[in-house]
Amino acid sequence: MTRRDLLALTPAALVALANRGLVKRAVKELDAGAVPSLDLSADGALHGRFADGSETVLPADAGFDGAGCSCGAVGACRHRVGLVLAYQRRHPPGELVVTSPGAITDEELSAAFGNRAITAARRLYRAGYSARVRRPSAADPVAEVELPACTVRFLVPGELGYVHTEATAAKREQTIVLAVWACRAADETVPDVPEVRLDVGGAGTRSVTGLEPALVVAERLLLEGAADAGPVLLASLDRLRADLEAAELRWPAAAVAELREQLGFHRSRSAHYRAGRFAELLTELHARHRAALSGASPRSRVLGTGEPGETPLRRVRLTSLGCRISGVPGERSAEIYFADARTASVLVLRRTFAVPDGETRTGHDLATQRINGTSLLGLAGSNVVSESAYRSASRVLRLASARVAQTTTTPVGDSWVNLPAPLVVRDYRAFATEIAALPPHLIRPRVAAELVRVLHIAEVRRISYHPGDQRLEAVIADALGTSAIVSAHYSEHRPGALDALAAALSTTPHHLSGAVHQVRGSLVVDPIAVLTATGLTHPDLAAADTPIALPLAPAPAPDPISTALTLLSEAAHQGLLHTEPTPALTEAASALTAAGYPSAASAVSAFADALTTRTALSPTWLTAHLRLTLTAPHP
Repeated sequence: MTRRDLLALTPAALVALANRGLVKRAVKELDAGAVPSLDLSADGALHGRFADGSETVLPADAGFDGAGCSCGAVGACRHRVGLVLAYQRRHPPGELVVTSPGAITDEELSAAFGNRAITAARRLYRAGYSARVRRPSAADPVAEVELPACTVRFLVPGELGYVHTEATAAKREQTIVLAVWACRAADETVPDVPEVRLDVGGAGTRSVTGLEPALVVAERLLLEGAADAGPVLLASLDRLRADLEAAELRWPAAAVAELREQLGFHRSRSAHYRAGRFAELLTELHARHRAALSGASPRSRVLGTGEPGETPLRRVRLTSLGCRISGVPGERSAEIYFADARTASVLVLRRTFAVPDGETRTGHDLATQRINGTSLLGLAGSNVVSESAYRSASRVLRLASARVAQTTTTPVGDSWVNLPAPLVVRDYRAFATEIAALPPHLIRPRVAAELVRVLHIAEVRRISYHPGDQRLEAVIADALGTSAIVSAHYSEHRPGALDALAAALSTTPHHLSGAVHQVRGSLVVDPIAVLTATGLTHPDLAAADTPIALPLAPAPAPDPISTALTLLSEAAHQGLLHTEPTPALTEAASALTAAGYPSAASAVSAFADALTTRTALSPTWLTAHLRLTLTAPHP
């Protein structure tokens, strides 16, 4: 008898089931000759006895979690890992038969997890959910399913005992069932595609989206403007958000919540209010409605149907990618970005700090503030292991403060180098093409840090400074010679950031983290942190005491798209009913034509005409704003 499940476990799979440290230690002990005695019983259980007296057993059909060891360790231990590795060394694996998790039957799922998990999963199936399925292959036999709140990896083909997910025990079983059903749906609809994103379950095509009441409110706001939004309208937005949440339309609900927030900022004269963002939110609601009706993108992706509000995570290991500081008078905000190597995703932890009147607090001043027992600077440069983490569908991370002891940190070191390929960009041109193929940002899931990545740097070609808009610009290149632009603006809340960034880029950096977007086929990066031979640099947390002289760059050419968007945003802010015709719109349309954007120019001209005739104000504004928003580069 041969334990094919143990022979199928790759080193990466063992790391996922245990951790990298335990696997390294087990390999080291085996190489040193500390090999356990092995005994395979008639029922398939593998028994091992180690030199330190520990006895370990890996029962058949129980998976790695079902293993037992007398060493007393809770969960994985070096003996469990060592027993698998010792068995693999004695029995070289034969040819592995790769199968899809979709081949697992409901009867097998019920036998493994019970009817309660199946019933819970069916409720979510009826509501519908989105999934990204990456099929197994001979080169990589691990199938992976990305669900809204977590990722599921089938480490051994056909074996439910070797499934890894960061979901907690309470939701683990129903999550695995949903992943199996997603693979089954992918096998039935697009069997020959290595990776596919699809909707699973749900009620199919619909003639309504559930956003119709939101569009009525958005129409009123667009016509009357932000200034006329009184308490009654704000209350109606609160009710509308609650209704959308109850209908599990997560992304429109989040857009309405942000719209309500922007109007609240305006009423309180807060610096948080932005007319451009107010206008974009109105357009987003219409864009999601149209996309959901068209069926061109999965409904669950456009509307966020079936997305859980928050998911408690099992033991997670995260690598910090740096910290971003922003703020307004009286408040500073910190965002710490973490890479989850197991799911190849980026999460963001947010904290807000009050600033008393008369005080000036920069990112450097906030570096010593404590978050879950660790300084902001320390957390921004750490690997974090936590059993008290929660992840929202929008990938916002929360560490429960009541269970601090279950969160530990260690210096990040060179962990960026070991991050998986989806998180580290080594081919700039290929990643720019990948971004260009994404749906428009207005209808994508509202995911924080969606395009935060680590870029490998082979060369820094140029660093310069644009005094007009107080912006540092650097040109970096990958190993293939393709260049990308690093662009960072000055902020009074992080006055030392540009000098610290320039210094780090001048000392042969090898990696840089940042939010990435593409402009005309090239990558543009808003930097977060830089990794050099001397360690990690956090520009936003740096002191403003090391000014660096940089060559001045020529002033950039005027951007006709930004100019036109500003005019349309101002119209939405004051209300279309209160907006008068202006030659600026005609001039903006001419500039767009000259720059090679005839469709955008035509849409802006149509809105200018509507202001003159006082007809079709909302439709022409929406068409023009949507066209310009889709044309403009979006971070």
